[in-house]
Amino acid sequence: MEALAWLSTTPVAAALKASGTLYLLVNAAHILAIGLIVGAILPLDLRLIGALRAPPVAAIGPLLSRTAGIGVAAAIATGLCLFSVRPQEYAENPAFLAKVALIALGVLNAVVLHVRGGWRAAIATDSVPPLVRVQALLSLTIWIGAVLAGRWIAFI
Repeated sequence: MEALAWLSTTPVAAALKASGTLYLLVNAAHILAIGLIVGAILPLDLRLIGALRAPPVAAIGPLLSRTAGIGVAAAIATGLCLFSVRPQEYAENPAFLAKVALIALGVLNAVVLHVRGGWRAAIATDSVPPLVRVQALLSLTIWIGAVLAGRWIAFI
């Protein structure tokens, strides 16, 4: 709890607490980053599970995967800034804890997908291996769950 108390005294937290405009801008950037994640993950995962037949995985996979990665990095950076304003309160919020766990699981799933050969095979052949389909379905579930948990934070 000392680390959380310290976090709320950092210059970033102080600046966000002192400026409603800065807080608004960081919050908007966080929402835009989430939009990048969902906007990239949804069509990519739908293509990988076979719900969409076109375009080829090679045409959209690398771009959408990188876009989602940029969104995740931006969401984590802006999320940490927002967290610093009330870290102790967020750390006790079950919805926040669920969101963090889902994000960690989503990132782990993406890393495993990219490390294994199935991703490269799907891009090279436009044939999606069954395990990649399962990971894409898991990805959809995880990221939608993270968005729902994020919205739930305000209601607990």
